[in-house]
Amino acid sequence: MGAVTDDEVIRKRLLIDGDGAGDDRRINLLLKSFTKWCHSPGSPEEGFTQYQRMLGTLAQCEFSMGKTLMVYDMNLREMENYEKIYSNIEQSIMGAHDKIGECKKEIQRAKRIRKNRQEYDALAKVIQQHPDRHETLKQLEALDKELQQLSHIKENVDAKLELRKKQFHVLLTTIQELQQTLEIDEKSDSDDHSQESPAENGE
Repeated sequence: MGAVTDDEVIRKRLLIDGDGAGDDRRINLLLKSFTKWCHSPGSPEEGFTQYQRMLGTLAQCEFSMGKTLMVYDMNLREMENYEKIYSNIEQSIMGAHDKIGECKKEIQRAKRIRKNRQEYDALAKVIQQHPDRHETLKQLEALDKELQQLSHIKENVDAKLELRKKQFHVLLTTIQELQQTLEIDEKSDSDDHSQESPAENGE
């Protein structure tokens, strides 16, 4: 026979004890009442009355068991839902790390562009010190256009990097809010159980 898991033990305990309202005590009392009823020499009217009481107690136990099963199934679905949410968050974090890696590469490229532009500027100054020539002017115009293109590329890279930073900040904020919501739910469930126990003992 295989080992019994904690979930199975808890589930069987819930089926026996219901929602903590003392269903195990009811079942024990029901068994005692049934035994007493079987051996009772009382009148048929008293036996019928005792029989009706036992049916009522049994109905209460069945109702509590059904309600417990519904709560158990609902908790299972909720756990599956939370697992899906966690999986989505993990995938989002992995995607964010990939985007950050891409942004770092774009930053390195922008630095190279800036370095090249400084070298082009220095070269342009050296060329300007020489006598003007038609071909030299053409080269300078071509370099100027290239510098403009590189400048536009750098601006686009900076804009993309800023957007990625904002997206990552929103993602982290969403994760923190979800964690707070889960902690509140867990605390609320714990408070509900704490409030139910005194009320049930009073019964």
